[in-house]
Amino acid sequence: MTIYLIYMVLGIFAGTLSGLFGIGGGIVIVPTLVFCFKAMNFPDSMIMHMALGTSLATIFFTALNSVYAHHKKNNVSWNLVLKLGIGIVIGTASGGFLSHILSAKTLAIIFACYISFVSMKMWFGLNSEGVRRSVPLLVYNCVGFIIGFKSALLGIGGGTISIPFLTYSGEPMKKAVGVSAALGLPIAFVGAITYAMNGQSVAGLPEHSFGFIYVPALVGIVLTSSIFARFGAALSHKLPQDKMRKGFALFLMVVAIKTIISFL
Repeated sequence: MTIYLIYMVLGIFAGTLSGLFGIGGGIVIVPTLVFCFKAMNFPDSMIMHMALGTSLATIFFTALNSVYAHHKKNNVSWNLVLKLGIGIVIGTASGGFLSHILSAKTLAIIFACYISFVSMKMWFGLNSEGVRRSVPLLVYNCVGFIIGFKSALLGIGGGTISIPFLTYSGEPMKKAVGVSAALGLPIAFVGAITYAMNGQSVAGLPEHSFGFIYVPALVGIVLTSSIFARFGAALSHKLPQDKMRKGFALFLMVVAIKTIISFL
């Protein structure tokens, strides 16, 4: 019972972060799932893949609520979502299939390095808004591919690339967060399907798994994350995000260190 309560608490935290920062929550979900799956004695060779696949599946439901909240506040430019979405679908499918041939330890190291980068970026506040720029469609497609590829490989949303790119292009921060939340839908949908397909041919999967998606964790997280995504979106308009980002940056660095240690 305790493990299911952990999933629900994780959903509260991840959902709030999704709405607050437009990051999809996967940065928190993946390392926590790794810890939970280790405690449940899942085979080491598939723990990271299960965490990534389950994370992407939860992000889809979290993003639905986050997008709805941002859309009501007119913070989602669907034109930008479409421009980035084509590349995102192709990149997500590519990254998802590549992850199948990488070891759990390799994926863990990549994940830890990435969130270390995100931690430093958030600490130094590099998401500054730029002047309005004209960006060619090809650039949107290429950036979308990179976002999707990275997201599928790491089991996270695309906010850490999409938000800086959109603010550099001249979009206001709140608009960038709204678009980033919307991009979580194709990322999570395509990524979850890819991980589910990758796991179908793997022997020894834990009970109640659908490919590399652990259904009990998915249900527990979604029950709370879907609600708290709206709460986070509302908070994003009220709280001093600079201070919150620095606190979250410190938290991410701790997570990165613990993720590496757990696979040594």
